Amino acid sequence: MVFSSLADNLIRGVESVGDSISEAFFEPVLRVGVTGLARSGKTVFISSLVANLLDRGRMPGLVAAQEGRIEAAYLQPQPDDTVPRFDYEAHLGALTGPTPHWPESTRATSELRLSLRVRPSGLLSGLQGPRTVHLDIVDYPGEWLLDLALLDKSYEDWSRETLDRLQSRACASDFLALAAKTEPAAAHAEPEAQSLARAFADYLSDAQIEGFYDCTPGRFLLPGDLAGSPVLTFAPLAVQGVGPRRSLHREMQRRYEAYKSQVVKPFFRDHFAKIDRQVVLVDALGAIHKGPQAVEDMRRAMADILGAFRPGRNAWLTRLLLGKRIDRILFAATKADHLHHTQHARLTAIIEALTREARDRAQFAGADTSALSLAALRATTEEIRSHNGRDLPCVRGILQETGKPAAFYPGELPQDPGHLLGPARDGADTWLDADFQAMSFAPSPLTLVPGDGPPHIRLDRAAQFLIGDRL
Repeated sequence: MVFSSLADNLIRGVESVGDSISEAFFEPVLRVGVTGLARSGKTVFISSLVANLLDRGRMPGLVAAQEGRIEAAYLQPQPDDTVPRFDYEAHLGALTGPTPHWPESTRATSELRLSLRVRPSGLLSGLQGPRTVHLDIVDYPGEWLLDLALLDKSYEDWSRETLDRLQSRACASDFLALAAKTEPAAAHAEPEAQSLARAFADYLSDAQIEGFYDCTPGRFLLPGDLAGSPVLTFAPLAVQGVGPRRSLHREMQRRYEAYKSQVVKPFFRDHFAKIDRQVVLVDALGAIHKGPQAVEDMRRAMADILGAFRPGRNAWLTRLLLGKRIDRILFAATKADHLHHTQHARLTAIIEALTREARDRAQFAGADTSALSLAALRATTEEIRSHNGRDLPCVRGILQETGKPAAFYPGELPQDPGHLLGPARDGADTWLDADFQAMSFAPSPLTLVPGDGPPHIRLDRAAQFLIGDRL
């Protein structure tokens, strides 16, 4: 294990040196990771970002676009031949076609390269010609990112922490009942192991639907071609000490370690360790609608996600000695178009408070962080409606379930985020003084003017933070 880790670090170091030399003397490459937990809008974010970088009429907040220094943008094959291409054309077609609909969500890692020809700014503008900057966008499920925390945990520690967490969750009752009847020291029997793994996977799926965010191991939710394999056939058990040979305990432990070495480590080595910039998308409105427990769970998940990053300055010597680090991290609350613009500042304050611990840790390590609210694709319009003598700021859109247009007032977010985070930290079951509603809107039919990408809210500001300094 030690020699394997040393070899991995050496290989990453050599690759990092090669990448640094290539970028310094040839065409710079910026790798941007896009992640978020289920239904946070990763696919829509990437599709709209690329479309708005190709047609930049709606990107005034991106300084290079506002100054007209981006002369051309074009898609080309991504450099990693073994990584699936992000299906940009199909996803954009789903969003902008005659009958628009939300595209399929992220199920695995994918990548897309967008190359930009940019004129330099400042004193160099008259001395140098345009240069090419390659933007490699890497899309991966946030559930896989949370798995990186497993690398530092033994099977026994993971089992104990997981079982303790499940005791208060109704959706875990079936699995807990099955685990209670299981004797870990008994001889391993494959049908029993499979029953435990299926029950645990069912719990993870139900927990995700109910709004819990600590649903690891992530591949149990998105197994892909690993479905049914031994590496996904384990579950937490009430174990102590070293289990007997050929016992269920020892087999579960072996498979847990195989999951870390054969699934989690390759993901870190092949994808995550190569990222320069990172955006974490957060469905904060969805968590608020589900209640205080979901908000607290999301706050903890954000801290865990940041714990998986390697934040810090990414100078050439740092990359040579320590490997590539993530030097900019953006936390973005999505679906801002579900609120009237008068509440966007409050949503931004909430995402800032939710990610405060994570952002402080990253900044201490030397990374730049930011938090904002955005909508990668604006699906609503705003209007004011009178109700019981009061003017309510509403949004109007096409309802996902019925396909009919409707105006919607979601409730008023508090000015002080502590009014949400306080009850969440205290373990409250419901909001005592407010009722926050959530509505699912379908994308609206679009008529795009040549040169304009899809309508959005603050996507240009997100792009400026993530890539503006390199343009």
